[in-house]
Amino acid sequence: MTRSQSLSGVERGLDALDAERVKEILGPSGPFALSLPGFEHREAQQEMAAAVAGVLREGGELMVEAGTGTGKTLAYLIPAILSGQRVVISTGTKNLQEQLFYKDIPLVRKALNVPFTACLMKGRGNYLCLARFAQFQLQPGFRFFEEASHFETLQRWSQMTKTGDRSEIPGVPEKLDFWKGISARSENCTGKECPDFDRCYVTKLRQRAAESEIIVVNHHLLFADLVVRQGSYGEVIPDYDHLVLDEAHQIEDVATANFGLTVSSATVEELAGDTEKAWNGRRERSRTSRALSELKRLRGASQELFQSYRPRDGKEDRYRLRPKSVTLEQEHAIDRFRRQLARIREGLEGIPEPDESTVALSRRAGELDIDLQVIVGAADPEAVSWCEKRERSVALRSSPIRVAPMVRSMLLDRKRSVVLTSATLAVDESFDYVSSRLGVETGRGRLLPSPFDYRSQALFYVPRHLPPPKDPGFTKSAADEIRLLLDASRGRAFLLFTSFANLHAVREELEPDLPFPLFVQGDASRGEILDSFRETPGAVLLATSSFWEGVDVMGEQLSLVVIDKLPFAVPSDPLVSARMDFVTGTGGNAFAEYQVPMAVLTLKQGLGRLIRSKSDRGVVAVLDSRLSTMAYGKRFFSSLPPYRLTHDRDEVERFFGLTT
Repeated sequence: MTRSQSLSGVERGLDALDAERVKEILGPSGPFALSLPGFEHREAQQEMAAAVAGVLREGGELMVEAGTGTGKTLAYLIPAILSGQRVVISTGTKNLQEQLFYKDIPLVRKALNVPFTACLMKGRGNYLCLARFAQFQLQPGFRFFEEASHFETLQRWSQMTKTGDRSEIPGVPEKLDFWKGISARSENCTGKECPDFDRCYVTKLRQRAAESEIIVVNHHLLFADLVVRQGSYGEVIPDYDHLVLDEAHQIEDVATANFGLTVSSATVEELAGDTEKAWNGRRERSRTSRALSELKRLRGASQELFQSYRPRDGKEDRYRLRPKSVTLEQEHAIDRFRRQLARIREGLEGIPEPDESTVALSRRAGELDIDLQVIVGAADPEAVSWCEKRERSVALRSSPIRVAPMVRSMLLDRKRSVVLTSATLAVDESFDYVSSRLGVETGRGRLLPSPFDYRSQALFYVPRHLPPPKDPGFTKSAADEIRLLLDASRGRAFLLFTSFANLHAVREELEPDLPFPLFVQGDASRGEILDSFRETPGAVLLATSSFWEGVDVMGEQLSLVVIDKLPFAVPSDPLVSARMDFVTGTGGNAFAEYQVPMAVLTLKQGLGRLIRSKSDRGVVAVLDSRLSTMAYGKRFFSSLPPYRLTHDRDEVERFFGLTT
């Protein structure tokens, strides 16, 4: 039996990807309609599936904006499986990966009765390292006392797991400090030299992937693999010719992060901590004593370096580093840090009969030195460098101003077919903006509307009487408007903000006398807050960017989504300012060609939280009068679903009166 022929006799292979046949599978008499209770056939889904089948068969690139409720997952998954080829499917988050692998793929397997192999791949840091875990168990160390109780849970799980994937561990928080020391991250991996190599969860994962037709990854792993392939470290994902990028609107941000460089106080401390453990495991006491002294001096030099860059004198938490802008204080700090880093490398390289982990530490120190020089030099006209202050650390970063040439050469040009899909890809009913940002050919594209009836299911409220967002009275006026809207909706609302400053300002106005349960991003983990919101009648959630997408709350529990203002990127942000400079420098209009399209896509994501099914009803509100008063407001309206628009709050109250 050949790979292109399934056991059930269903033809597979690229030649079998007939558009009409794929449409029939998702039609009213197809296997899904017959085997899945409540399955609704959707013409847009059929059209997308046929388009995906075509590009898999013929090659090339395809962009598809599939409105919410189209069912895009099945529309690309079915042709991918029927192709009989290895297809990598990349999603925006690990949660979406798991949903696709544990829910959607089994559903297709059952409905089609077609055997195929599939594998779920996450980044190495998600898996337990057997060697490092064994070392940690001998002498556990916790920076935070409360984490010790979770270690017992982890120990019990380690004896049962077959995958080593930490997502299996019940009741363990997402952020677990000691996990970094026992995970299979690449920094200290000794590869085939490790005595646990054959039992290693990452080794087994790669073996499964090499035997699989469908490989489900996430965008960060996909681009990390591209970076690894550029060096001498082999590959993470097995070779493949066909790629589906789901949630493709995230690609520019993910590519920017992975193609960039970072040197932070946290990464230096990780290197120092790992080096300290390596020395403490050796018998040469005098040599070890000298090495530990050098590590102490490295930590001191690191503190001096990052303190010299810490924002002060009224600077924002993120500020741009310009060429030849290094101060005398910073220059001295850089020199001292680099000299101390060189001493650490010399000590590691002088160890007799060094093992693979020692070699890896020396390599990390060298890469850190090179990255630092590139970042602080800020000499590359194609990149931007900046400093970023975090809660516990300072980071120096550099990122490419344009990722399109790199995405084109490292990814798109090397694949036979690439499908990019999302509910938010088009601006002004065109893919030109996203295509230009990613270097995608614009020849093939599909704009597929949502099956939802937005005019009857939702009302779009834009108040004209509020002052513009830059007015000193905006926050107070916005809070008063929100209070009236919440009274009309009886809570049941997402309040989405463009910044934490706006969120906290409105919280202060609302919290003292709000008659509804209030949940605020940051008070607990994202998952805990969402669970609490879903379970609490009349709840109100205040959140910023991370809740603008990837969040589903169906039914009456979410009946109102309010966005404080149009989500324009801050012009002073280092990356934004560099990209605006590039557009202006090439003769373009940075506001019209960059800021407005980016804001349109972000707004589409935020408003998309409300209507998630045919039975959902509610109001979306944007408290930014510029939508109605500025010419660019038309670009937002033309890119959004066909909501019924109102500027009258009385109509909002009447809408909610109909739902009682």
